[in-house]
Amino acid sequence: MKTFPLRRRCLIGLAALSLSAAPSMAEEFRVEEVPSVTAVAPERIKAKTILVSDHTGDKISDGDTGLMRFEEWAREQPQRKRFLSLFPSYEEPRIKVSVHGIEKPYTEKLHMYVVEARFLIGKPADAIDLNRFVSLEVLEAIDPSIKHRRITADQARPHRDPQSAHNRNPDRRWCEAPQSLCIESRYPLEGRIPVGIRLANRLEEGGKKISEFMEFQSEIRVLPSAEIDQADLAGLTDVDAPVEGVLEQTLFDVNQVIQFGKLMAVFQPHPTDRTKTVATVFMSLGIETDVLQQKKEFASIPVLRNLIPVQVLMGKSSFNTGNSISAGLPSYVRNRIRSIAEMLDR
Repeated sequence: MKTFPLRRRCLIGLAALSLSAAPSMAEEFRVEEVPSVTAVAPERIKAKTILVSDHTGDKISDGDTGLMRFEEWAREQPQRKRFLSLFPSYEEPRIKVSVHGIEKPYTEKLHMYVVEARFLIGKPADAIDLNRFVSLEVLEAIDPSIKHRRITADQARPHRDPQSAHNRNPDRRWCEAPQSLCIESRYPLEGRIPVGIRLANRLEEGGKKISEFMEFQSEIRVLPSAEIDQADLAGLTDVDAPVEGVLEQTLFDVNQVIQFGKLMAVFQPHPTDRTKTVATVFMSLGIETDVLQQKKEFASIPVLRNLIPVQVLMGKSSFNTGNSISAGLPSYVRNRIRSIAEMLDR
């Protein structure tokens, strides 16, 4: 059960998806920002170019954070909400909190960070082996700083922890889908962030302490053809070609800051050149709104002024470092997508 108000559970949940961004040894792909990835026809995409849009400037984005409130995202973009939520019927969690020792119902409000990317792969769609991504060895090779271990459905926290019950899939149990890989991952935070966490924890009187590591559980799978909604997925990508494959990673439990995450990569033959494949990657993160609102507490302490959660999350703090998770969401996601593109194109 959470304690209310929620204090300083901040900064660290920068995107704890386990196919983590590791810098490619030869980063041939370059990133090009565009207003909307799906509005760009495949014929206009240059080789070795990744088009990216994170919609932080959209009309429904929060001006202070660049993120979208979950309820507005669900209302304005129902098709994306269906595919990129934890599951199609997902709603903001209804939980119980303790206010002066009295339990009360509380809706955990969320903000969404949603990124779209598109690039070309120089091989036919039916020649791409997506099953290799459903492998612990591949995950460990992508980012050695994150340690993984396999888990079963009985070890998935939403199934055994009442506090995580809101993340249970109503249609099936996590980790029981055919040919899926379920993992628990641990990432020790890097750079200056752990130092800031220790100081913040020393200044904290009571309440939940911030952890110096991210721990998360996720399910990775290649969707069987029977589960691929051809019409709606083609509508989502806006590419006039059949969907040949879908790789999906669902983050259903995180130890702090994030409620859920989803990565979905959709692969379609190039409409005018069947020797190439159009890859459209969607990534979403449901970030706890209370984390983004923790500004005054940090701003009043000189040494922590640059540790304001939203600044760290969006890569605008002096505490951000490197090009992986600790760099902040925008850099992390772009580097991660670049790594995936490089691996797919080999």
